[in-house]
Parts: sequence; C-alpha cells; structure tokens
Amino acid sequence: MPKEDKATWKANYFSKIIKLLDEYPRCFIVGADNVGSKQMQQIRMSLRGKAVVLMGKNTMMRKAIRGHLESIPTLEKLLSHIKGNVGFVFTKEDLAEIRDLLLKNKVPAAARAGAIAPCDVMVPAQNTGLGPEKTSFFQALGITTKISRGTIEILSNVQLIKMSERVGASEATLLNMLNISPFTFGLLIQQVYDSGSIYSPEVLDITEADLHARFLECWQMDLQINIPTVGLHTHRCIALAAKHRSDRILYLDYTAQRGFGTLPAFVWKSVIPLWPQSHTLSSTDTSACWLWPWKRTTPSHWLKSA
Repeated sequence: MPKEDKATWKANYFSKIIKLLDEYPRCFIVGADNVGSKQMQQIRMSLRGKAVVLMGKNTMMRKAIRGHLESIPTLEKLLSHIKGNVGFVFTKEDLAEIRDLLLKNKVPAAARAGAIAPCDVMVPAQNTGLGPEKTSFFQALGITTKISRGTIEILSNVQLIKMSERVGASEATLLNMLNISPFTFGLLIQQVYDSGSIYSPEVLDITEADLHARFLECWQMDLQINIPTVGLHTHRCIALAAKHRSDRILYLDYTAQRGFGTLPAFVWKSVIPLWPQSHTLSSTDTSACWLWPWKRTTPSHWLKSA
C-alpha cells in the first residue's frame, strides 16, 4: 500500500484529533520523555477499550485545537500546557482507574550520564562485592566504606543524586556497577482535562473519605467560633429550637456587608426559632449573635413570620 503524502497525513491527523475531542469529555496531558516505541505499544495495549493515546507534534495539536475552539471554547485551557514531549490520553472511564493503569506501565531504567533525575536516588548500605581497588572511586563520591572479607562494604545509606539534578558520569558508573536501576519511565500525567475544567493530577488522590474528614473539621470549627455556614445551618436551627422549646419560625432576608467591602447580595431563607414575645432581641443577645457574623446587631427587618 503506497504511503500517503504529507498533506493527506496532516488532514487525517486533524480529523482524528477533532473526532477524539468531540467524542471524549476527559483526557490526560501526558509527558512521554524516555518512553520507547516498545513501551508505548504495551501502554496502548493495556488501555485498549478504555482509553486512546494520541501523540503528535505540538504545533499540529495546537492548530487543531484552535480550529475547534468555536465548537468547544473550553479547549483553550489546553493550549498553554502543550509544550515539551507531550501527548493526550482520551477516555470516558474513571480517571483514577486510567491513572493507575498508566502507573502500572512504567519500566525500570538505568541512570545515564547527563539525564535529569526524576526522583532522589539512594544507595543503601550493602556489601558491593567489588574489590579493594575500587576504593578510590567511592572516596571520590564521598561514600564511606570499609574492606570486609576482601570486598568493599558501604557503611550507611547515601543520597547519591537529588531530584531534578543532572546525573554525572561517576554517579551513573557507580549505579551500573551496583546493578541499580533507580529510575522508572512511562507516560507521566501533567494535567487533567475534565469537561471544561483543567487541574493537576494530585486532585485524583482525594477520596470521599478525605472530603468527609475535612467537612467534619470545618463543621467542628464553625461550632467553636460560632459563625454560621451552610453546613452548620441545620444543626444550629435544631439546637436553638430545642433550647427555646418553640416551633414558631420566621424567615430572614439580608445583605451582608463587611468593613473592607460589600459582599454580593444574597437571600438566606433561614428557618430559626422565634423567641418568646416577652423576650426582646438586643445587640448583646449572645443566643442570636450567630446569625450576624460580621457585626452584633439585631436584624433590620423581619420579612415573614409563621
């Protein structure tokens, strides 16, 4: 089959990426540094039926997205993140599940001189099995050793390379001599696009249990500082109703203002207990002050009582 010319290939690529952008509401922007063709094939196979991997030139990807902004304006958020050796992973499945599949398809790799370290590299305390003639090599790297039964033994764990540092020739040689492959390479998720929103992949680590725990922390804090929030509202209504033994209610409508500026007007249709008629609300009434978090005043007007 004859190979298609460059113009036809570009037209087909543009059609493909536009079709994927229309079909899939979610995608990852992934970095593909140090990912070989064989590893890429394995990644595509593991994602088959769940996600689609699309690589290409950054200029072509940007051009295709700009030409499709009229249909999907939110795609503009992707443009600033298309830089370096990146691609897309489109999916309709759960993002955390696809993320886990990408993480599983990482392969160990030896350190190469001149490469940027993606993580810290530690050399554990061990008997290296190397002869005493290599002692000067360890001394040059500042690694404390001793001769044990005719071989070199490293006495303590050593941080050989720090994250984002360039790997030196001596460090790479030592790691190869010790048969240590400190790095793992695969598709690295840089950004997540989900139905018009874009955010960092760390958000996928947040679970429902984390959200529930944070909500409880905020709820407990609101109780302590006596400032109302939506989450606290129902609890306070029930507590005050029980305190005053009254089932009469009234509705409050107000515009909140602060000394440093005016907040947007909003209507808070709050159900709160009505104090006995013999009890007069005042600016010093602590049982009512939680309704007015910004200043201790009585309400300017009552809209409706039941």
